[in-house]
Amino acid sequence: MKTLLVVGAGGFIGGFICSEGLKRGFDTWAGVRATTSRRYLSDGRLHIVDFDYDSPTDLARQLREAAPEGGWDMIIYNLGATKAMNFGDFNRINFEYLRTFVHALESEGLMPRKFLYMSSLSALGLGDEKNYTPMDSTMTPRPNTRYGLSKIKAEMYLETHPEIPWTIFRPTGVYGPHEKDYLMMIECIDRHFDFGVGYRKQMLTFIYVDDLVAAMFDALASDSTMHKKYIISEPRAYTQTEFRSIVAKALGRKAVIPVRLPLWAAWVASFVAEKWSHITLKPSTLNCDKFKIMRQRNWNCSVADAQRDFGLKIDYPLERGIDETVKAYLAEKAASKSKK
Repeated sequence: MKTLLVVGAGGFIGGFICSEGLKRGFDTWAGVRATTSRRYLSDGRLHIVDFDYDSPTDLARQLREAAPEGGWDMIIYNLGATKAMNFGDFNRINFEYLRTFVHALESEGLMPRKFLYMSSLSALGLGDEKNYTPMDSTMTPRPNTRYGLSKIKAEMYLETHPEIPWTIFRPTGVYGPHEKDYLMMIECIDRHFDFGVGYRKQMLTFIYVDDLVAAMFDALASDSTMHKKYIISEPRAYTQTEFRSIVAKALGRKAVIPVRLPLWAAWVASFVAEKWSHITLKPSTLNCDKFKIMRQRNWNCSVADAQRDFGLKIDYPLERGIDETVKAYLAEKAASKSKK
């Protein structure tokens, strides 16, 4: 039986990775922090292991004690922060934790045969905002957010260490059951409002969580993916109007009012929300980093490399993926009502 370690297994995507690993016959370890929720890690076949990324000594010991004989065949590194109060937190979690983890693997002789790192399309930054040319693997990264900068630092670290058998994924917006950011958009449309930012055309791209996770295992199984980076997305873009129409149809909402906020108003709201998060010491979904992402007009991207090297396929185009996501949302909404 092949062995798999999922680092950052407690989050939205991590639970799906662990489930898919078990389905595909991997003896699967779920790496989490002591404070991480185990809500989506309830399968008794999983080996749960706590990691302390702030202590290199403890982390090396924890890896040594948890590792199967000969180490893990494959590691999917999914740990990361998508929102934080400052660049220091992004840098610590998205870059320094990765560096500490890799050092611990090396010191313990536990480097796997394949190492898949989950980065982000935000590592590339701004694309062509004039002609809407799709972003691809040949473009020079120009991250324009603190989040994107921390991700490109992690990518550069891996690139400068050829002894690490890395493959890098840069997924676009990931959605599905249990995800929080797109859930907020679905909830707004459920209340008959669709909020957008800016008046210029915006092209959006998506990847359903099951398609992303399947792509991870397909890439790990391929001999053509070593030391390569891949954009992962459904191979088409959507306008906000198309997204709203698909969500409204899934919710059974016939009347949805589109509300467009000017960029300056969105910036003010983001600035205030970020300052409030500093006061409360709780990261806010709406912040100045998020504003830059909302302001970006072109998220269109090419997945030709992934299709060529490991046969990236999409089983959940947006309409089907939204149907599944809305079903989960409505079921949770009904369950919440029944408890009251």
